[in-house]
Amino acid sequence: MSRFSQSHPCNPIVPQQPSSPAASPPADHPARSNFREFRAGLLAVAPLLIGVAPFGMIYGALALSQGLSPAAALAMSTILFAGSAQFLFCQLFGAGAPALIVVAEVGLLNLRHALYSAALAPQIAHLPRRWKLALAYLLTDEAYAVIARREALGEAPGPHRHWFYLGAGLGLWGSWQLSTAVGVLLGARLPTDWPLDFALPLTFIAIVVPLIRNRTMLAVAAVSGIVALLMAGLPFKLGLLVAALAGMAIGWRLAGSIR
Repeated sequence: MSRFSQSHPCNPIVPQQPSSPAASPPADHPARSNFREFRAGLLAVAPLLIGVAPFGMIYGALALSQGLSPAAALAMSTILFAGSAQFLFCQLFGAGAPALIVVAEVGLLNLRHALYSAALAPQIAHLPRRWKLALAYLLTDEAYAVIARREALGEAPGPHRHWFYLGAGLGLWGSWQLSTAVGVLLGARLPTDWPLDFALPLTFIAIVVPLIRNRTMLAVAAVSGIVALLMAGLPFKLGLLVAALAGMAIGWRLAGSIR
């Protein structure tokens, strides 16, 4: 029914039948095209790429300095695609850490991705397996941060949200592969006076702080950070392992007390 036919005096006003939820999305969240959602994902993750680019360059140079070949360094970025875990692996590999410690620390560090996946699983349950596998591969800290923020603000449009996820994931993937390649190519030629290593903590601060919404989250972040600083002198980066366990313990304790 057009606007004219509803308001013109020669035409009777016929009440419109409400649309079913399955037929159209809510009025305040109209469905966007796949391309618009994909572009929105790219734009949402773009500010974080400022920190990702130097992060990837440092990784490429670090991997070579710790004994990895250029092919191995690039393959790790493509296959593993987990910046902090790649850094940790290179440092442990260069320090000659036992394989068991390497696997334990890298595995525990990446355990957070299981939580990310569990949080997003209900939103993509209707997708075919190929979509789930692709989004699982592209899920990173930065991608999850922009996705979680959007979901919390109620801006997710429903049927097309997976294209937003894809845009955020691919934007980060492309930036990481390119910056890693630059780091591998430049290697030791990167100027030592460039404070590129500071990009790593800045990136994670930008990810974590907006996600802190209650006292429990604040306590987990504070305890993990303090323990990591106090245990920084432990060999084989074991301080990260202790800090992660301390953060999980305080989170479990506070969440249990709230219940």
